[in-house]
Amino acid sequence: MKTLDRLFDIIRTLRSENGCVWDRKQTPETIWKCLAEEVYELQEAMAKQDLQNICEELGDILFQLVFIVEIFQEREEFTLSDVVGHVARKMIRRHPHVYEDARILTQEELNRQWETIKALEKKENGQKRASVLDSVPQGMPSLIRALKVSECVVKEGFDWDNIHEVLDTVKDEIDEFEAALKSGNQNEAIMEFGDILFTLVNVARFAKFHPETALAGSTAKFEGRFRLMENELKEKQVKLKGLSRDQKDLLWSRAKQSYER
Repeated sequence: MKTLDRLFDIIRTLRSENGCVWDRKQTPETIWKCLAEEVYELQEAMAKQDLQNICEELGDILFQLVFIVEIFQEREEFTLSDVVGHVARKMIRRHPHVYEDARILTQEELNRQWETIKALEKKENGQKRASVLDSVPQGMPSLIRALKVSECVVKEGFDWDNIHEVLDTVKDEIDEFEAALKSGNQNEAIMEFGDILFTLVNVARFAKFHPETALAGSTAKFEGRFRLMENELKEKQVKLKGLSRDQKDLLWSRAKQSYER
């Protein structure tokens, strides 16, 4: 906690009368926006496996979280001890197979136990939901929210039987997207394209990896290869727009061969 004390001291100084004008006027809502940006910067660093930046971005995220806690402490609404105590009790309560004598033999049993405990907590807190989907925040990025929505309905027994059925659905959705393109109906094409993305999210779910992680990794790979192309063009003093299709393909092939993940 001494490490966090240092951060609290910095934040209190920044928000003091002789501190920083910007920091003094911040609220939990405004700091949340900064926190969200830092999370995406961490995601990028992790996709690139850049340890130095991962460490730095984790520090930025920690600072924003402590900043939010300090604002609530200033208001005397709750303290860091309240936050830590709440999450500690919750994690112990949700792991009876570790802290008590419950027995778990499979991942499915573990997931079922977790959801049962969560549902009991909400019932005890008087939280009622009209739909299982009410637990999925509206403000989530669409790719992550698609996965959360899918996971919710799967827990209710609504799912494909296997990954091959999902892949068949992807093919069907692509056919429907192509038909929408031919029809010239932009709104229909947008909806069908969304169906492709939603179904691909479920392919990732069946394959047991996060679609956001996969996309971030692929985007980082593409960026790395394109930067190699840019460097080669710069050395040769050539503009990409001036190359033929075959020349671009050759350049891209060399970048793919040279790129180290």
